[in-house]
This record gives sequence, structure tokens and C-alpha cells, in this order.
Amino acid sequence: MKKTLLLATMFGLAATLSTKGAEAKDNWDNLCAKCHGAEGKGDTKMGTKLGCKDLTDAKVQADLKDDDATKAIKDGIKDDDGKTKMKPFVTGADTPLSDDEVKALVAYVHTLKK
Repeated sequence: MKKTLLLATMFGLAATLSTKGAEAKDNWDNLCAKCHGAEGKGDTKMGTKLGCKDLTDAKVQADLKDDDATKAIKDGIKDDDGKTKMKPFVTGADTPLSDDEVKALVAYVHTLKK
């Protein structure tokens, strides 16, 4: 009985993690890929204009800290002149993300490393 309960719990957790991964990919495709590109290379027209980093690059990934990525998603990014380079994606924004969705998106960004 305990073994069955443990297996059921493990499958439920796996399904939840899989769903969160799918949601993160969907959020990437819908919110981020326009600038960062489907693969995260930043090679779109808008990404090139804004100077998006190549998120598939191992050095970029090594320098990318979860706290910094979370802050960028939640607060957006502005250039030195205060001009918005990336809009925030949190509650109150046009496309709000929950804290769990932001965390999943940050984890997804790390999967882009080649």
C-alpha cells in the first residue's frame, strides 16, 4: 500500500513538473521569443536592435544568475537613458506572470544553453 501511494505521489509530482515546463515553454514562445528568438540566440530583428544576449552561449549562461533573471522578468530592463528595453511581466503588466511562472521561465532559460 505504501509503495502504491509513493508511486502515485511520484507520478503526480512528475506530471506537475512536466506541466510547469510546458507552461514555461509556452510563456517563452508567447512573451520572449519575439526578441530573444525561439532558440534564445537573440538574433531576431528586434533582438538585434535591442542588443539581446545569446542565451545559448555557455559564458552568457554562466554569468546569468537566477536573481538577476528574475528581476529582469519582474521589473523589466531599461537602458542608461531610462528607455525601456524589456517590459516587466508581473501582476499589473499587460501580460502578468505569477511568481511560479517567473521561476519556471528562469529555469527554462537555463535549458537554452548549448
